[in-house]
Amino acid sequence: MNPFKILFQDKHFFAIDKPAGYFVHPPELSPYPVPREKICLYHLRKHFNQDVFPVHRLDAPTSGVLLFAMSRDSARELNRLFADRKMHKTYQAVVRGIVEEEGRIDLPLEIDEGRVLAESTTLYKRLSTIELPFPVGKKYPTARYSWVEVNPVTGRWHQIRRHFDRIAHPLLGDIEHGDSHHNRFFRDHLEIRGLCLKATSIRMQNPWSQEEITIRTEPCEKWDKIEKLFSQQS
Repeated sequence: MNPFKILFQDKHFFAIDKPAGYFVHPPELSPYPVPREKICLYHLRKHFNQDVFPVHRLDAPTSGVLLFAMSRDSARELNRLFADRKMHKTYQAVVRGIVEEEGRIDLPLEIDEGRVLAESTTLYKRLSTIELPFPVGKKYPTARYSWVEVNPVTGRWHQIRRHFDRIAHPLLGDIEHGDSHHNRFFRDHLEIRGLCLKATSIRMQNPWSQEEITIRTEPCEKWDKIEKLFSQQS
């Protein structure tokens, strides 16, 4: 049984709504074995009864729109759109603190174990903020958070997560780059678990039909909780 909602499909490619906790393909550097039931390719090749080809990646803790091609040729065509920056991805995230109403993060990021830096750009706009009367981390008497919409211009490894950490607004639930005190508060007190990062849509011109399409995720319980939390304040 295919555990993924298929958001779009034609004879060249398709998009799924990837849940958090699934790897696109078997991780190369994982210190522990990952069961095949947690690998997208395993389920999708079984579902379609043929090889399918990932066009891009989402980190295992990130949920949302994920594209796969039905052939190597189709994958190359879609990869060209990514290379030409004609594939427009939108994410939503929750970050620590109050960010500017909108901003641009232009900070080079390491792509080769810290030895090589690459140009990296992330755009964002603030959707909502909230201030809660809890001294999380004990440094401040309240806990403040921003709900943001994010558009990565480039596509580096952990780009959104690393960029917001570099400007002192780490993502909630990020165990690699985040703040453990606020992660624990979200998990244990607010009951919002895992990384607060979701790939909400991809906009592109379909290379075969020439139609402009936008593929969007559907509502889910976690992000319904986040929306309810931020609806308390604006």
